[in-house]
Amino acid sequence: MADTIDSLLAEMRTALRQADFEDPAQEARILVGGLLGLTPTKLMSRGGDVVAADKVALIRAGIARRLAREPLHRILGARDFYGLTLSLSPETLEPRPDTETLVEAMLPHVRATVARVGQCRILDLGTGTGAICLALLSAVAEAKGVGVDLSKDALSTASANAQAHGLSDRFRAVQSDWFEKIDGRYHIIVSNPPYIRSEIIDALDPEVRLFDPLLALDGGAEGLDAYRIIAARAAVFLEDEGVIGLEIGFDQKDSVTQIFRDEGFERTAFLRDLGGNDRVLVFRRADAGAARAMRTAAC
Repeated sequence: MADTIDSLLAEMRTALRQADFEDPAQEARILVGGLLGLTPTKLMSRGGDVVAADKVALIRAGIARRLAREPLHRILGARDFYGLTLSLSPETLEPRPDTETLVEAMLPHVRATVARVGQCRILDLGTGTGAICLALLSAVAEAKGVGVDLSKDALSTASANAQAHGLSDRFRAVQSDWFEKIDGRYHIIVSNPPYIRSEIIDALDPEVRLFDPLLALDGGAEGLDAYRIIAARAAVFLEDEGVIGLEIGFDQKDSVTQIFRDEGFERTAFLRDLGGNDRVLVFRRADAGAARAMRTAAC
């Protein structure tokens, strides 16, 4: 009997249900639709269509990968983020909806900077797919960004994503260990750094533990190593009225805030994610107001 879209959907639903996956029907629609390049509407309306043998093999290979707990979007090779479809690679995290909270937090600052000085320079530390920086650039045409990562694979992916969305003329990828090879000053510094405590990495869901890059997960003994590095060095690279936006773990608001206060920053905002967890902190230099007042007086 020929394999149809409906029969393959049913095959995947059954396989995932037997393996105790939480939502087999939804996962089947995403994977089969994604691999066949069909919208949800076409997937439903064309259920009786016979699927070519090579596509059947591709789908069954995808089912096997999912049963091995590889995340759906890694199997598909891309994920949508803030209106952009971004390619993934082995050394990048999947950009997740909660991280869009950081984009939303920083957009008003990017726009205000453009209104004030006519441009906005953004530094994205640990850029991965480029998701945060590229989302900001796509929303504000006057902004330019530098994406920093230690991984060549990640930087290649970020550059390809910039090219795919017509942003390569405003995005530059730099291989660097945080600020090591960075120069100049920026109006906005953003980062979704590794913030998981080393001791709990092995207890993470297999989708994360087995498929997300350790470099992007492991934040050291307390999950705070990257925040300490950024707080200690950011002032040198931040314009006087610049701001820093950071994604954090759900229980790190107070500890990260204290790290930045100790380095001369003040917290201006914190935002919760879609699940109601603390997710984003925004900082500026504590002396930013004084610097602004001095420039105003000089004028």
